[in-house]
Amino acid sequence: MKLGKSVHKLFYRLIVKLGLFLYKANDMIAVKTLPQFGNDPKNLRIDFPRRIINPERIFLGDNVMFGPGSFLFALTHYPGVSMQNPERKQKQQIFDSKIEIGHRVTATGGLQISSLRKIIIEDDVMFASNVFINDALHGYKNATDPYKYQQLWKIKPIVIKMGSWIGQNVVILPGVTVGELSIVGANSVVTKSVPDKCIAIGSPARVIKKWEESTHCWISASKVNVSERS
Repeated sequence: MKLGKSVHKLFYRLIVKLGLFLYKANDMIAVKTLPQFGNDPKNLRIDFPRRIINPERIFLGDNVMFGPGSFLFALTHYPGVSMQNPERKQKQQIFDSKIEIGHRVTATGGLQISSLRKIIIEDDVMFASNVFINDALHGYKNATDPYKYQQLWKIKPIVIKMGSWIGQNVVILPGVTVGELSIVGANSVVTKSVPDKCIAIGSPARVIKKWEESTHCWISASKVNVSERS
């Protein structure tokens, strides 16, 4: 009986050690197999699974860490193979895209950044899970052709400024600037820019609070000057 318990404990310890080894090996492989980006960032980590398109057009700061399921797309043309109409040839769109990510930017996981023109994420931005950022939209000029076969449009740069916090399941659309040290609440769709030091929530997102420097506290949007609202 005692021998059986000893064997069980030994087996359990071996399983734990094997698990730790595989975890560390996965981390090492994730780091060692990163593509060559447009620059040479230090201490970069993007966990598996991940998908990166045209990494030479992506520039990252030091100490950037993205969790699993991250997609970084700097597209140069549309449509790709999966978006081509099998029955007729489509006019190809050409793009000069760029993604710039600052120092110490972190994402829990599921971060999707797709750029046709330019997306800038400044230092110390924090992303929760499943954030989608796209500086273009699929075309919908007509309702006769499938939208995947229509040209991309409404292409406008996106800027997410220093120190901001983007919550769970947020969508950020073309032309938006999220202000410095601002917060976008979970499940929000940001269609208009958010000023500095504001909290915005909803679909479409609207400012509900603003940081008051004189009192060092958040004040209600009802007390915010109309010109300062998103």
